Amino acid sequence: MATLAQDITTTLAADPDAEDSRLAQAGDAGAFERIYRRHAARIHSLARRLVGPDEADEATQDAFVRAWEKLALFRGDALFGTWLYRLAINVMLGRRGSTAKRDERFGGGDPAVLPLSGRRDRVDLRMDFERAVEELPTGARQVFVLHDVEGFTHEEIAQQLAVSVGTSKSQLHRARMTLRQYLG
Repeated sequence: MATLAQDITTTLAADPDAEDSRLAQAGDAGAFERIYRRHAARIHSLARRLVGPDEADEATQDAFVRAWEKLALFRGDALFGTWLYRLAINVMLGRRGSTAKRDERFGGGDPAVLPLSGRRDRVDLRMDFERAVEELPTGARQVFVLHDVEGFTHEEIAQQLAVSVGTSKSQLHRARMTLRQYLG
């Protein structure tokens, strides 16, 4: 049977944020700043994909503010980075808010009509993949990023977005078809 000291040593070795998260929970702002520096780029990248480049800075800031506020809830059951990433996803998904946005997200119109501008015929004007993803409708973009980029299952996505598994699957299909048509 492992001793408490061995368990703590194992946790510290497995989680590079373990000590800083413990110190930050005790109010050490410097420790939280080190956590921020280690994770800011990854959280910002997630924000660009989920909420778009125009809102990415603000969404990243919101995620870290929420992390600071909820730090006491971190129990150490998972790596701190995993907890932070999940919290950031929740913050970013929470930004979708109003009913109008929800209607926009789930189509509201003819699904055959794509919201993207027409495909560029000139190679030098073709939109790169990242830009194409940014232009997907909000719901399709969120499901595409969570499923194909971040690796979440449809069940996890459905729970995160408060939609059915079928809606998650149809949004993913819509995103893939739109990207295929646009980039093809």
